[in-house]
Amino acid sequence: MIQKAVVIGILLPLLLMGCSSSVGSAYDTDWPEITNECKPWTRWWWMGNDVDSVTLAYNLEALSKAGIGGVEITPIYGIKGREAYYLDYLSPEWMSILDFTISEATRLGMGVDMNNGTGWPFGGPEVSLEDAATMAIFEEYRLKGGQPLNEPVMVRDKRQKAFARLDKLIAYSPDGEKVDITDKVSAEGKLDWLAPQGKDYKLIALFLGKTRQQVKRAAPGGEGYVINHFDKRAVMRYLGKFDTAFAENNTPFPNTFFNDSYEVYGADWTPELLDEFEKRRGYELQDYFPELLANGATDISARVITDYRETIGELLKENFTLTWTEWAHAHGVKTRNQAHGSPANLLDLYASVDIPECESFGITNFDIPYLRKDSIRKENDSDPTILKYASSAAHVAGKPYTSSETFTWLTEHFRTSLSQCKPEIDQMFISGVNRVYFHGTTYSPKDAAWPGWKFYASVDMSPTNTIWKDAPAFFNYIARIQSFLQIGKPDNDFLLYLPIYDIWEAQRDHYFTTFAIHGMRERLPDFCDAVEEIMECGYDLDYISDHFIGTTSVENGLLKTEGGTTYKALILPAVKYIPAETMEQIKKLTEQGATVIFAEHYPSDVPGLSQLKERRERFNISLSQFPQVRAFENMSVRPLGKGTVITGTDYREMVAKWKENEETFVSEQGGQLIRRSHENGHVYFFSMLHNNSVDGWITLGVKAGSAIFFDPMTGRKGQAAIRQNNGRTQVYMQLKPGESIILKTFSGKNTITGEWAYYQPTGKQIDLNNGWELSFEESEPAVAEQFHLDTLTSWTNLDNDILKKNMGTGRYRLTFDFTKEPGHEYRISLGDVRESARLRVNGKDAGTLFAVPFEAMIGSFLHDGENTIEIDVTNLPANRIADYDRRGVDWRIFHEINFVSITYKPTLFDHWDVVPSGLLDPVIIQELRPK
Repeated sequence: MIQKAVVIGILLPLLLMGCSSSVGSAYDTDWPEITNECKPWTRWWWMGNDVDSVTLAYNLEALSKAGIGGVEITPIYGIKGREAYYLDYLSPEWMSILDFTISEATRLGMGVDMNNGTGWPFGGPEVSLEDAATMAIFEEYRLKGGQPLNEPVMVRDKRQKAFARLDKLIAYSPDGEKVDITDKVSAEGKLDWLAPQGKDYKLIALFLGKTRQQVKRAAPGGEGYVINHFDKRAVMRYLGKFDTAFAENNTPFPNTFFNDSYEVYGADWTPELLDEFEKRRGYELQDYFPELLANGATDISARVITDYRETIGELLKENFTLTWTEWAHAHGVKTRNQAHGSPANLLDLYASVDIPECESFGITNFDIPYLRKDSIRKENDSDPTILKYASSAAHVAGKPYTSSETFTWLTEHFRTSLSQCKPEIDQMFISGVNRVYFHGTTYSPKDAAWPGWKFYASVDMSPTNTIWKDAPAFFNYIARIQSFLQIGKPDNDFLLYLPIYDIWEAQRDHYFTTFAIHGMRERLPDFCDAVEEIMECGYDLDYISDHFIGTTSVENGLLKTEGGTTYKALILPAVKYIPAETMEQIKKLTEQGATVIFAEHYPSDVPGLSQLKERRERFNISLSQFPQVRAFENMSVRPLGKGTVITGTDYREMVAKWKENEETFVSEQGGQLIRRSHENGHVYFFSMLHNNSVDGWITLGVKAGSAIFFDPMTGRKGQAAIRQNNGRTQVYMQLKPGESIILKTFSGKNTITGEWAYYQPTGKQIDLNNGWELSFEESEPAVAEQFHLDTLTSWTNLDNDILKKNMGTGRYRLTFDFTKEPGHEYRISLGDVRESARLRVNGKDAGTLFAVPFEAMIGSFLHDGENTIEIDVTNLPANRIADYDRRGVDWRIFHEINFVSITYKPTLFDHWDVVPSGLLDPVIIQELRPK
């Protein structure tokens, strides 16, 4: 019996350790307190700022009652015909309603965050043309020696003529001469300069133009130019309007200011760039305009472009991200930022704010039985290799939270189910997220005609969506998990160097490049492959930048980052270019006792052109002190000072030194997990996102004397079966595809009473396929008919046309005779559920089932004799909205982009096939006996 193994496995090591019960009694064996930070929050779109206190209170109460911990206010465009009710952003009326919102949220125990703008990116009517996003416009001319230039030095783009101004005009001769002739150009663009006889010159003019980008999806009072994020003065002038609004209206500040993903298009310059470049890189960029514009065609071109990219990234970090965060801190407010999309090292930007935020975009093709797929949505830009940028920065820099914009375009509006959300959210937790923000909820009046006010790109976590009925169970699931993932510290194994300069060197289409979330995996294939290879070996990792390597130290042989997080080793994944100072720091850390892994080869050069000879010499001096390796194909482990240098090509071989820390749940079972440390042990979140069941001993990557399982679906907990095997700790686990579980381990024995229940089927089961009665107490349109079912199938297949277009809840009821076997448990399986179900057995609540595998233990509810099961199944609103479009119901009542499909194009949903609804498979009750 497993129970006996538990006693032996726990007591023996405790006796050897001499642990006393008084030590064990200090362990925290309860569920953590659920704070509002543990609960999911939601982005809250205010359409047209058309809000009032009564409806605000109604919305907040509905969100609070369902289990939402807080809101992030993001105003956007409004409703057609409601223009008279619009409030201008930051006006006294708007600030007053913000005051009310914060007060009402506080009363409900909720928090309020606020976007520092409307729509995105930051900008608005106060942004002058001078402060607006800036772009470089290069014009080229040919000039023969001794001859005047026959055309004016002017911008050829007619759209830029009104405001573009000449910044530099440089003449380049074939023999490398560069002449600055900017002052030779008149206001009308006439060049008063003759090239020397016998020389033909190429002239390159730099004009400072404007992107003219307007704030996307702006709300009233928020329309206008996007700011120049590289100009600190422009940023501070923009933030000044918030200083004025809050001070003049005496409005309390929100919990957090938010900045959406960096979607500033074409803004590749700032007026001070040339001066900043010279100050930071040590040479004049204008001397190398031809190389800058050559798109990396030569080595010098690639190096100049790298220096440009590093400079623009520094300006974004210093003049926007840090400036914005410092400004917020001066008001006692934290910042939450999505760095993706930026033209900079994402790790350093994410780490420059209080809460780094990643974004999921699309749906993952998980191989989980019964997980509903939607052929409409195929794109996925949210795999763990991308999500981990934000959490890596948080872990390395010591930030307690990593948040997520969650479920953006998971699938089409009206087609998203809770069962699709659950594995996606598990993947985000595994990737380091511990503060979920839904994308999102639209403020909507209670009396608005269905489907209410809607934002197009939303998963639609709102009361008008049918999934809202059972969403509280999902919200509770999230809150329980986050209550654990917000305690303790990150405990990932390795640091993986982000080879930013190799990445930049490979991006040669244009000197300006960004790390947009879309297609990032395709742009960084080698790095992402390395991440997956290491993780598949059963280890987890965080990314680290050059900056944070520079602030890392060694403590007891472990690498300790600036934020206080420790790691076993630093891995360099086939890096070619690395700064001299980074290589020097890596050598220093190794000599002090760190372990460093070089995959495929040592770095071979420094990036950039600035002081190239001097930096190369420093780099080569450092490199020469590392062990010489003839062939990386053969793994080697060699000392350097007090530390170790490992080289090779096979990650599994190179990390074998830490075999005792391998998580076999990942490497052998194909599962996914994240591990955190606490004062007396560790916390695990396990999730099986593949078609593989676990029923056996799992070897943990840490040692433990006892452990408790916590089920985030049901709230139950129990003492896990645990044993020591060959010096390693093993826990007995039963987990099906789609399921997840929390494990909390302790160094000694804990004092919890009650063991985790393990079961195995006896082989007996009851198939409940026929004899069901189906009725609809909740349905739109109403369904008065009651149905007697010979077999379970989609209710859209029944002989009633309304059922092909309704949304609501169908109640399945069945009475049957049953005899219980003493000491046995019984598990009910609902099979293919469309889309979620509330279960009652003999009139008692037996749980809400919203995700695969749609199962529950019901032994305590069953009795001998006649039993009654009721299953309330709620479907999606997809069939209803498709019927609306077939009948021409005008529900698309929104300004600007109005309501688009997943392709961002206006469309009707009248072409959708009927979406199955209800119970599609036989309901099975399976007999189980204790294992």
